[in-house]
Parts: sequence; C-alpha cells; structure tokens
Amino acid sequence: MSHISIFLDLTRLKKPIGFMLLFWPCVWGLTIAYDFQNGIEQYIYYLLLFFFGSVLMRSSGCIVNDIADRNIDKNVERTKNRPIASGKISVKLASIYSIFLCLLAFVVLINFNIFTIILAMASMPLAFTYPLMKRLTYWPQLFLGITFNYGLLLGWTSIYGNISIIPLIFYMGAIFWTLGYDTIYGFQDLEDDEIIGVKSTSIKFKNNPKFFLSICYSIFIIVYLIMGYLLKYNEIFYLGCLIIAYHMFYFQIFNFNKLNKLKCLKIFKSNNLLGLIILINIFVGKF
Repeated sequence: MSHISIFLDLTRLKKPIGFMLLFWPCVWGLTIAYDFQNGIEQYIYYLLLFFFGSVLMRSSGCIVNDIADRNIDKNVERTKNRPIASGKISVKLASIYSIFLCLLAFVVLINFNIFTIILAMASMPLAFTYPLMKRLTYWPQLFLGITFNYGLLLGWTSIYGNISIIPLIFYMGAIFWTLGYDTIYGFQDLEDDEIIGVKSTSIKFKNNPKFFLSICYSIFIIVYLIMGYLLKYNEIFYLGCLIIAYHMFYFQIFNFNKLNKLKCLKIFKSNNLLGLIILINIFVGKF
C-alpha cells in the first residue's frame, strides 16, 4: 500500500462525513452572527477558513484517536484494518503527521481575531482527551459533542470578537445533536465494545435507545427554536423546523434498528444532509 493511500486511510479523508459534521456547527455560528448587509466577501473567506480548519483538525484527531485506540482497534471487526492497528504505519510517523496537520490548522486559525484564536486554543485539551473517555465513562459521545460543536462558538466570535448567550444556547443544543447521531453510530460496534470493555451511550441505553435519542433530538429542536426566537427570525424559519424534526424523529429514530449495522451507518451519514438543512433554515430565518 502506498504512503498516500495509508495517509488517506489514517486521516479518513476518503470519508468526508467526519469533517463535515465538524464543519456544519462552524458555519451555523458564522451565519447567525454575520450581517450580510456588509457584503458576502468576508463570509466566504471565513467559510473557507472554517472548512480547511475542520478538515485539518478532524484528520489530526483521527490520528490521535487511532494511536490511543490501537490495541482496542485490533479486536474490533470494523477497525482492525486501520493503518496503526494493522501495523501499516508506525506510531512515531503517525504522530509526526498529526503534529504537521495541527501546525497547518494553526496557520488557518491565525487569520481570525485574537479572541477566536485564544478560544480555539483553549479547546485543544478537549480534542486530545476525547479518545480516553470511552475507557472512563459511558458518556464519551457527550465529550465528542462538546468537542465537535465547539466551532459554533468560534463562528460567532470570528465576527463579534466576544461571546454571548445566543451562541452558548445553540452550542448546548448542538451537543445533544451529536450525542444522538454518535449513539446511533456506536451501535455498529456494540458487541465488540462490550467484549473488550469499551463504554458508550450505545451500550448504556441499548435496551431503549429510541427513548434516549428522542430526548437528545427534542432538546436540540427546542434550543434551535429558542435561538430563532432570540434572533427574531421570520415565520418561515419555524416551518423549516418541521422539516428538521421530521428528519430527526422519522428518518432517524423511527427507522432506527439497533441490530442493522448498515442502517445505523446510513442514518448516521444522513446527518451531513441534516447539517445543511439546518444551515439553509438559518438563512431562511435571517431573510
């Protein structure tokens, strides 16, 4: 296998769902904060910065995760062929790749204001301790939500240079979005995880997952509605919320089957489309 192919497998660049789920909250935060009466040039510029930053940080995070989980991954059917677990690349070389990607991400970051730079740097411990959480708690998906949606705050601060209650509320809701979709994702590895002793919300709520998912997605919808109200979005925004709720509660929860791994993956991946729908609805609400 060529070095390029190994690098692509290591960083999951061939699976864009990961960095897109990191990217959408960034764009949500940017869009709710941005005043389009000032033109669109800065918005597009920041959009591109957040996209490249998401790709770089997600790629680096995947490497860190694989280094931490290399002994676990060997015993899980879905992950046993990952480059580090299978011995295709050394931990040392993988670590160099991760550091290089972080440096590139920092080059992207310094294009923002100082408050955003400091806030982003403060999130680094979250990004690099998340892989350990599955060993310590049944709530690693909660820590993933805290980490993955942090960009929502950065999107807001990139425009205002400070934080306020609106992005904080939206951030809290987005955490529950991730808590839901990653619980669905975790059912792919349920049997292996239970055997090797790895914890997750998928295991914790395996007997009644739809109830837990309903709570997570209900919290997101409520918070999303509150955010729209505080920003004085128009009536069409609230109609758009029905589409989001339909996707969450019918397409995801109603169709969810914890015994069907392919179905779990399909539902998980559909959150990329949902992220776009949420963004479009924000645009609708603003205008």
